[in-house]
Amino acid sequence: MPKAAVERFRRLPEEEQSRVIEMAWEDRTPFEAIETLFGLGEPDVIEVMRHQLKPASFRLWRKRVTGRATKHTALRSPDVSRGYCPTQYKR
Repeated sequence: MPKAAVERFRRLPEEEQSRVIEMAWEDRTPFEAIETLFGLGEPDVIEVMRHQLKPASFRLWRKRVTGRATKHTALRSPDVSRGYCPTQYKR
């Protein structure tokens, strides 16, 4: 049975579902930007990715984004401002 995050994800229009996955896959898009635009926090995005990707692809993605400064606003340099503007991403 899918968790609540996956159910919320499934209620999004197909193009927004695709955009969530694309943003999660991008190295420079922080989880906070996904939360601002789609209401899915980091644990929700992880659950969605676990459900949407093949197991090996999910493991590679998790290994790549875990602890990555560009995926977490609190860890990134203050010089980087990408991902803070909610209108930056087309809907």
